[in-house]
Amino acid sequence: MADTLAIRTAGIAAVQDLGRVGRSRYGLPANGACDQHSARVANVLCGNDERAPLLEITALDFACVPSGDILIAVTGAPADVTVEGVVRPQWEPVPVRAGETIRVTGIRRGLRVYLAVLGSFEADYLQGSCAPDTVLGFGPALRDGDELALRTACPPIDHPFSGIPLFRLNAPVPPFPATWTIDVTDGPDRAEFGDTERRLFEAPFTVNPRSNHIGLRLQGEVPRRITKGEVLSRGVPIGAVEVPAGDELLVLHRGRGVTAGYPVLAVVTATGLSALGQVRPGQSIRFRHRTLDQAVTAHRAQRGAVEALKARVGRAFDALRIPVPVGS
Repeated sequence: MADTLAIRTAGIAAVQDLGRVGRSRYGLPANGACDQHSARVANVLCGNDERAPLLEITALDFACVPSGDILIAVTGAPADVTVEGVVRPQWEPVPVRAGETIRVTGIRRGLRVYLAVLGSFEADYLQGSCAPDTVLGFGPALRDGDELALRTACPPIDHPFSGIPLFRLNAPVPPFPATWTIDVTDGPDRAEFGDTERRLFEAPFTVNPRSNHIGLRLQGEVPRRITKGEVLSRGVPIGAVEVPAGDELLVLHRGRGVTAGYPVLAVVTATGLSALGQVRPGQSIRFRHRTLDQAVTAHRAQRGAVEALKARVGRAFDALRIPVPVGS
């Protein structure tokens, strides 16, 4: 019988991955982890494929217990992580023995935490992804008492001094500031806002509590469209900064519908999207203009840091003889 991960306190948690790539042509939102960088790093720290299923824990406390020995990594927003009451680090692999309780509490400065397990666990798939889709009703949130089947057993990993961490892998940890700076490039309708487009960069915006993984609602000094006429519905990218009539901006995120009819002033960059996935209701955002070249350079640097981490993890796992399952 396969080992399991028993959910003791579910809070707001779901089985997640990086989403449905290339399915927008069929009308399916991408969905997937709102903070893609933290999700990738969590899996890499466990020796998994970047796209392997993991847990996305949002805002509330979470607890689980494995039936067998496992290796975990917890990334994302700062939080208090304990194993059987002992404080353990984030952004590093952490061994857990069978029956020990893993707790993630006090999530702060950001909104989401990611918990990966070496070898990952079984999950249902829709169009190549286990990412929940609230519109289709696929992938419901976890509940207290749920059990996730682990894909592989992990041998015990002991350290001669239990209080000393096993790993120092220098994972690329992003900042979690009080006021977020979100990078954007020009949107297709920037010219329709005339001089008012500068408002996007001149003052902060506040995140409305009605925001979610589909999109963020931002309150502030909103740019005004100076041209007339209707905007026809069309395909919109993840990260589109839309300006509807009214006093708020809409920033589309991973769960966005694939078409919309509001003018798009700007588009959040790939690195900006991961940061945006951590912004809490009530926090402030400042937008920063970037050229396409600058956006691509930042994305490549972030991905390069993840690739370098993979190499360090591989060497560490080889030295400790930790087996990494194929296709994890």
